[in-house]
Amino acid sequence: MSKKIDEITLDFTGVKTLWELHERIRVAFDFPEWYGKNWSAFWDLLSEPFDETMVTVRGIKMLPRELQPCGEKVIYLLEKNRKYQTNYYNFPVDHFKYQILS
Repeated sequence: MSKKIDEITLDFTGVKTLWELHERIRVAFDFPEWYGKNWSAFWDLLSEPFDETMVTVRGIKMLPRELQPCGEKVIYLLEKNRKYQTNYYNFPVDHFKYQILS
């Protein structure tokens, strides 16, 4: 019996505002309605222990120029969480993975 891996698709295609970007994050990760739509809130919820997870990020290269730094922040926090889940919770290295698709 193979174990279930949670698959999350974070699609930024067509995002025009920071609010919309964070709303896509909230919905993709199934964060609660009270998610604060800021980077601290994203990290706080992201750094909670997850089941084995694979995050696929789409459309990040298509973000408007003014939101490009936000796309970079998302990738930075996903990578930080990958390391955090491994070091803090002693999960296997591949417990939290992500990939970036065009």
